[in-house]
Amino acid sequence: MQNKENNPYDDIFANISKIVEEIIRNMPEHQHARIVGYTIVTRGQGETPCVIRIGGDDNDDEIPYEVIESDDSIFITAELPPDSKHAPYADIRINDVRICIDDSETIIPLGCSIDVIHSHYRVHRRVMDITMRKIRQH
Repeated sequence: MQNKENNPYDDIFANISKIVEEIIRNMPEHQHARIVGYTIVTRGQGETPCVIRIGGDDNDDEIPYEVIESDDSIFITAELPPDSKHAPYADIRINDVRICIDDSETIIPLGCSIDVIHSHYRVHRRVMDITMRKIRQH
């Protein structure tokens, strides 16, 4: 069994991160750019992933995040601060998600109803990935 602390893909992601940071640094207006986590989602044959919203409204208290939606799921990736005192958690509700860290809370409204039972989140290296299944409307 492989130790999670020595994941061979960590080096690959660190190298990708360095490459992307260098690309961002060379872009105009680079000081306003943000990259949150690593999430790759496919929507279906011939369709490209759709980024719905990136980060907040430049509110310093809000946790930066991105939302990607497919036909049957919603994926949220959030960048967590390094100095939190308590473990962060996601409160997944039927119409929104609350990301909570210490006394800070970011509420993310969703454009559809979520199957809470079949939704989950994971925190790894200051990145929270939330995966939610949409409730199909008949």
